[in-house]
Amino acid sequence: MITISLEHPVQDDLALLHARHTAAMHADTPPESIHMLPASALAADGIWFYVLRDAGTPWAMGALKRITADHGEIKSMHVLDEARGRGFARALLHHLMAEAQRLGFARLSLETGAQASFAPARALYLAAGFVDCAPFADYRPDPMSVFLTRAL
Repeated sequence: MITISLEHPVQDDLALLHARHTAAMHADTPPESIHMLPASALAADGIWFYVLRDAGTPWAMGALKRITADHGEIKSMHVLDEARGRGFARALLHHLMAEAQRLGFARLSLETGAQASFAPARALYLAAGFVDCAPFADYRPDPMSVFLTRAL
């Protein structure tokens, strides 16, 4: 049974998700272009952290971060490699969008990589109605980054 729930980001059974996410972000991105948050930072006020589980096993994670009263950002979305192709990323993204609306956001934005390794993520976001945008919040132009947004 698949569930997606609001959880605390620092839990023993989430260590693999965070480790794999960190490794993926560092695999082909220079340090100055990595914008991920460590697990402990995902526990801050103004951040909602969600875990997708199947039969209790955590397979995917994603977070929403408040930028302004009506603008949110997707952070730390990751699906374990061995769970890809099962629709988990799409399910989690749609859940995050619904939660963003519930939280009162009228706009949802994200930063992702420009490298080929991020092509599946970019395709997922574009298929969900996200479009290119300028850097937002504290981001600056970066050739390693793609910025996307969509109205909710």
